[in-house]
Amino acid sequence: MTSLPIDALCDAVLSRLSPEAEGRQLVALSGAPGAGKSTLSEPLAAGLTARGYRAEVVPMDGFHLDNRLLEARGLLPRKGAPETFDLGGFTRMCKALKGEDHVIYPLFDRARDIAIAGAAEVGPEVRIAIVEGNYLLFDEPGWRELAPLWDVSIRLEVPLAELEARLVRRWLDHGLDQAAAETRARGNDLANAARIAGAKLPADINWP
Repeated sequence: MTSLPIDALCDAVLSRLSPEAEGRQLVALSGAPGAGKSTLSEPLAAGLTARGYRAEVVPMDGFHLDNRLLEARGLLPRKGAPETFDLGGFTRMCKALKGEDHVIYPLFDRARDIAIAGAAEVGPEVRIAIVEGNYLLFDEPGWRELAPLWDVSIRLEVPLAELEARLVRRWLDHGLDQAAAETRARGNDLANAARIAGAKLPADINWP
């Protein structure tokens, strides 16, 4: 990302936030696996903070269900699909972000493939929480009820071929060989991307 797109995105976000709002405001950064949410979220937070609005990224990935639960439910091969997250816990955290000064939440350790409880905290100095995840604008039961929590929503749009290339590269970087990386990307990640594409809620900002 160059500084110009980040500047433009910061301007677009701030133009939709209420400067008189009490409490913390939530910016949803949504998109398919491999869309670039993690890449964009930190520069966006830094840009908003530089403008005087302390912002912090809160990833959804900490709410992955543990592999033991997924295995018991027959969902381990589909890890990353909507039903493999603790939606109730994630919803409670988002509501807490709106109204509580201190919010502690879990983080996902991708190298160990586990969520770490109580690993991060949002403090009272944070005025904007950038909530980052695949299913924040997802029109299925439970997930669609998140939409009223977002003060601003952003969807990252990436062509399918580029998504596939990024996802294969991701799994290669995690040590899989070419065939295994392609199987993992096509069998799970791209299936989730297709599911997201088929059940989109409207976003305030489509990016880029």
